Amino acid sequence: MSKPKTTKRATPKTRKAAPKEKAPKEDLCVFAFRLTEAERDAIHKVAGPAKASQFARTLLVAAARNDEAAVKVIMKAAQTQA
Repeated sequence: MSKPKTTKRATPKTRKAAPKEKAPKEDLCVFAFRLTEAERDAIHKVAGPAKASQFARTLLVAAARNDEAAVKVIMKAAQTQA
């Protein structure tokens, strides 16, 4: 006696979402600096590997703009992550 063959059921196709309008990209440039491995690791520990650049950028810009409140918020968030 042989096993009955199973047929794959067709899965219903999902509707594609309407394409979202993309926000215009900022005109960005590169700003590079060197870090020790320990400094880099500390940033990654606080921000996470996928968000380290954004963390550094946000903190640097806040400091450059003398936005003490923003720097404190970023530092407080970093303390809760560590």
